[in-house]
Amino acid sequence: MNPPAPRPLSVAELDLAGPEGPVLAFRAAPGGPEVKGGDVYALVRLRGRPAATVVGTVADGEDPAEALAALARERLARTAPPSDAERLARTIPPSHAERLAEVRKEAGGAAPPRTSVVVATRERPEPLARALDSLLAQDHPDFRIVVVDNAPRTTDTRDLIARAYAGRVRYVREDVPGLAAAHNTGAAAADGTVLAFTDDDVVADPHWLTALTAPFAADPGLGCVTGLILPARLATPAQVLLESHGGFAKGFAPRLYDPARPPADEPLFPFTAGGFGSGANMAFRADALRRAGGFDPATGTGTAARGGDDLYAFVAVLSAGFRLRYTPDALVWHHHRDTWQDLRNQAYGYGAGLTAYLTATLVRRPRLLPALLVRLPRGLAHARATTARRGGAGSGVPGEHGTRHPWPPGLSRLERRGMLHGPIGYAKARVAARRGRNPR
Repeated sequence: MNPPAPRPLSVAELDLAGPEGPVLAFRAAPGGPEVKGGDVYALVRLRGRPAATVVGTVADGEDPAEALAALARERLARTAPPSDAERLARTIPPSHAERLAEVRKEAGGAAPPRTSVVVATRERPEPLARALDSLLAQDHPDFRIVVVDNAPRTTDTRDLIARAYAGRVRYVREDVPGLAAAHNTGAAAADGTVLAFTDDDVVADPHWLTALTAPFAADPGLGCVTGLILPARLATPAQVLLESHGGFAKGFAPRLYDPARPPADEPLFPFTAGGFGSGANMAFRADALRRAGGFDPATGTGTAARGGDDLYAFVAVLSAGFRLRYTPDALVWHHHRDTWQDLRNQAYGYGAGLTAYLTATLVRRPRLLPALLVRLPRGLAHARATTARRGGAGSGVPGEHGTRHPWPPGLSRLERRGMLHGPIGYAKARVAARRGRNPR
């Protein structure tokens, strides 16, 4: 008997004055419908800063803000350090000026560096417009936006920029298909000290870019920063299932990865790139990305490799001696694909991208081969365990949701098939890239 399909959830934001403080604000996630009742997935903020997620069922007639706040307080009481409680125990939400002052203090008084935001897109003008509107509303003091139209079949993207964003967004065309090729083109067209990258299917929090780029001002050895990615909608079984098994979020604890001090709890480092972040929310010091050789154009969506462009770049920057930081303060809301076929494609692409990026790393950085070989047996066991664990019944929507949603065995098989395809796909994409084209 097949398990019941996951039920849809509303997505909301809940802002508290502190772990035990009053509700400062409650609203639907950007672009979502008003939250009235039923199952709700909520981001919990402490005076504006992301701190946790909770999932609860709001009964008819119940105040959703208070119902979810009770769950949030219970959870934060177990996880929030006392210093945070004291620091955040004010009763009014911080203004943009106060948030910027906090960031500058954390960055040693320096302003966030001049930044270029690169958005690669292909024939998706409606979600692109939604993403651009959120990017233009950023509180960062000095940034520009570059849109890279990747192997377009129509003029829809160019027309959108000319009609609605002329003078505010730069349009660049890249005819070679592939996300990495598009990112390299965007980086070449950009003039920022820091290069931030996001996708056309996100909505960026107004503080996203400031939080993502301020760490570069405080740490000259920092090469990359990644941020928090949460679901904008959980309206279909496919979206709920993806988020139930991790989605793109990497948690709410900041983390620094330093190649000079490998983390003791990650014996596969730096080949655990999937844990560092994702391409929908990442920024690089421009000089560090150039020293690392940029993105490998034979990786990424739109190539035969199917993915791995972001993972390759993370390892390349770390291998060049730079540090990488994950910060949950830099938030984007991601619109997960909504059909089962999308999820099947995603599962296959995850597997292919993983082994494609490893292949790319060894081809372009053969000196890393001994380190990879030492870690390979444990890495393969970890990959098998991950796909097997997804097939069990122990995963639920993050936030202590009571309903469990097993990962279908067919999706695990697709991931493993993708892993087998990755090196072959990378080889095909590498040949195609040399010829100036990139078949999928």
